Amino acid sequence: MLLVVDNGSVYTKNLITFLETKKIHFQIIPFNKIQLSQLGNYSSFILSGRRKNIKEMNAINSKIIKYSISKSKPLLGICYGAEILALTLGGTIRKIDLPIKGEKIVKIVSDNPLIDKEISVFESHSYEISRLNNSMKCIAESDDCNFEIISHNKQNIFGTQFHPEMTTDGQKLIESFLSINSLS
Repeated sequence: MLLVVDNGSVYTKNLITFLETKKIHFQIIPFNKIQLSQLGNYSSFILSGRRKNIKEMNAINSKIIKYSISKSKPLLGICYGAEILALTLGGTIRKIDLPIKGEKIVKIVSDNPLIDKEISVFESHSYEISRLNNSMKCIAESDDCNFEIISHNKQNIFGTQFHPEMTTDGQKLIESFLSINSLS
């Protein structure tokens, strides 16, 4: 079963609607209600975006990322989820001068199992990934962001700087993620 970690993003309701429409078997739990001892009950994880920076949220999401890596379970981090993924694995993020919001085109720069052509996505963020460590790579970029989609070098662990739940192209990316290891 898929666990969706609700970190408070205003777009999480769109993700839930999409998953329900696709008849995906999932459970959504707010980050502060997660029982880390129960992570073994889930086959994969999606980490949602956020509205506020909360220390407890960062710690819990980092533990889920480390668990996912240690157990080789697929994970998709959305916006904040991608940022905490990069941070947890030794990368960096930075606050950008002006928030980025609206539809953008994302271009593929590396072969990957999620997408194979440029896609139209919805951006809504004030921070961005600024550096990855050597266990991660960039698989897509845009004119505004160098790290639009990132992936782990050896596992099915991904992050999107944008909100894939908000566009048709982005939803196809989520479907590709769910099809990894027959999650859908």
